Amino acid sequence: MKSAESKVRVIACGALAREILAICEANKLAHVDLTCLPAIWHVYPDRIAPALREKIAEARAEGIERIFIGYAECGTRGEIDRICAEEGIERIAGPHCYAFYTGVDKFLTECGDEITAFYLTDLIARQFEAFVIEPLKLDKHPELIPMVFGNYEKIVYLAQTEDKDLQAKAKWAADYLGLAYEYRFTGYGDLTPALESAADLAT
Repeated sequence: MKSAESKVRVIACGALAREILAICEANKLAHVDLTCLPAIWHVYPDRIAPALREKIAEARAEGIERIFIGYAECGTRGEIDRICAEEGIERIAGPHCYAFYTGVDKFLTECGDEITAFYLTDLIARQFEAFVIEPLKLDKHPELIPMVFGNYEKIVYLAQTEDKDLQAKAKWAADYLGLAYEYRFTGYGDLTPALESAADLAT
């Protein structure tokens, strides 16, 4: 068992859990210790920062000194950055997961031309009902679809894996919302080097 001193605790969004574990396995980052907050909190971003403070305090109490935040800014209005500054820890760079999967610089360059795009990742494609349909009650009130998505023109699926089933699900989501569909394979983007850099904290 790894000692607390040899670990890096990654406190991450549950939406990234599968990807973080895959990166750690592929790169033999066995000393990375992952704990996650609920992925659905993307819908309730005010819950994220208080829970991060609790998780950081728990890690410190366990004797873990090396901590990395597996969140981008994610709609917290600067709260995650304030926590990182106070605690002397780092987070994944970028405003949200769409940016760091694409590559932050590339995404910020291109996004100005895509203000009518609604983005999906593997996680959101896989759980489109739980993340989009149910919170917005579109299943019970389909008349809300044009009200909520009327200014969008397309769904852009930013895929971390080349999964035909997820591609079909993303296309179904576009059809459900009455939008055009575009597929882009990003892989893990900036998440891989961010985790590798974080893992180096313990070496």
